[in-house]
Amino acid sequence: MLQSLSIRDFVIVNQLDLEFESGFTVLTGETGAGKSILIDALSLALGARGEGGVTRAGCDKAEISAIFNISNNLDALEWLKQAELDSDGLELVLRRVMFVDGRSRAYINGATVTVSQLKELGEFLVDIYSQNAHHSLLKPATQRMVLDNFGELSMLASQVSAHFKAWNKLNQQRVEAEKNASQYADEFAELRDKARELAQLSITAGEWDDLQQEHVRLSNGASLISGGEECRELLSEGELSAMRLLSQVQHKLQHLCEYDAEITEAVEALDSTMIQLEETDRFLNRYLQRADLDPARLAELDAKIQNIHNVSRKYRVQPEEIGELLTQSQARMAELALFANDGELARQESQALIAYMQLATKLSEGRQLAAAKLSTQISAEMQRLSLSGGKFEVALNLIDKNSPEKAQPSPNINGLEQVEFLVAGHAGVAARPLAKAASGGELSRISLAIRVVTAQKESIPTMIFDEVDVGIGGGVAEVVGQLLKQLGEPAHGEKASQRQVLVITHLPQVAALGMHQLRVSKSLVGTQTLSTIAVLDKVERVEEIARMLGGLEITETTRQHAREMLAR
Repeated sequence: MLQSLSIRDFVIVNQLDLEFESGFTVLTGETGAGKSILIDALSLALGARGEGGVTRAGCDKAEISAIFNISNNLDALEWLKQAELDSDGLELVLRRVMFVDGRSRAYINGATVTVSQLKELGEFLVDIYSQNAHHSLLKPATQRMVLDNFGELSMLASQVSAHFKAWNKLNQQRVEAEKNASQYADEFAELRDKARELAQLSITAGEWDDLQQEHVRLSNGASLISGGEECRELLSEGELSAMRLLSQVQHKLQHLCEYDAEITEAVEALDSTMIQLEETDRFLNRYLQRADLDPARLAELDAKIQNIHNVSRKYRVQPEEIGELLTQSQARMAELALFANDGELARQESQALIAYMQLATKLSEGRQLAAAKLSTQISAEMQRLSLSGGKFEVALNLIDKNSPEKAQPSPNINGLEQVEFLVAGHAGVAARPLAKAASGGELSRISLAIRVVTAQKESIPTMIFDEVDVGIGGGVAEVVGQLLKQLGEPAHGEKASQRQVLVITHLPQVAALGMHQLRVSKSLVGTQTLSTIAVLDKVERVEEIARMLGGLEITETTRQHAREMLAR
């Protein structure tokens, strides 16, 4: 979860260092004080797209650093492992630097990364819900994801998707084979002749190098023999050979050692040289004994190399690439052979479809159970949110590309059905799609109900709500606060909450229910307006709640009301 956030020279923030606790935290302050700046800064640290104008006036860059405790975040730890980024398994540091010219840099645990990597990792750390985020619930993909997460079906849904892709590929291959049977037959015949010609050469990159080296050696055989014999003559065979002359020097130096022992060093060096010369002479002797002029082999190599060059020019490849071309040709032939065998391709397609349908049917059964539970639980929460008599339904509509009468489910990458959220605002009204039935205020409350019901299934430890309670007041506001507080409470069996809920609110009923409270304020410092955030103690919370209740003029009655709300 989020431990701390440091902001430097960002918009109207000079320097800000905040530490966060688990549970339910509220962020309050007057309108325009800059409450959303904290969310904007954290979003950048999590990989949001940066825009110009975020650096404080007169500064060349803005810096945001966020520290998270990830000891229990298995998804984040696995991502770091796959990305080969260092982590001690406890703390994670995300940092973003935004320059005044629009450039930015991103860091994970001090290592430079791309903004995309920052965003990928950030998705395992924080969920941010704003007023606009409710509208994502209107998308079928979001509705399907909510249901699958609630029913713990996400992994099964991924398996269904993978099996659909496998079946769909075979299906397209079969259709393509039937459509292009004649063309494939011609291509197969051409490849067969090509593969036969390439296989006759049987040449690899290493063999081609060996052939060239052998050809050079045989082509220069006479020069090698005569040159070797000449070297032996100079080295050991001639009257004035090197070894004879050096042997005389060796004996002379050994005699001189009797007069001066220091010359021994020269004798030892010459002894070593003589040994090496003798080894060289023996090597040349062995080489010349086995050296042979082989015109027949040379002619054979000439023909083979010429043939390789002809084939490589014919197929426009380098000689050393002939082996790879043969492998590619054989692979394509195997693929075309499968196309030609309609029965085998159809059999594989059928098996893939059966495997897909087994998983998709299992997914459908899981979705039916999850849909019933989700519908009941969200409908119950709607009653608490002044949507009395309202009803929430999760409809599973069979995907049928044929006629509705046949009711035969068609394979789809997301399963056999479409997930659709339906809602009835009050009793006696037929449920309609969420996009058509819910007003802005209703959508906000329904979104909150969904979040409360599904929160225990989520692995994201930190949730931030940015003024999702706009347009709500009275008793509903207190219920909203209770639901948000419920999100931040320890799960069953936990001693302390493993989740954070941070809420930006204008409602005193919501703020009074927070376990912790931060206040945003702004002031004029010199010629600049700066925003600050302070952690409130008990006395300061009374004053802040009273301000939210009574406006500019705070009376003792208002303060007493604030104390009662906090005590309650």
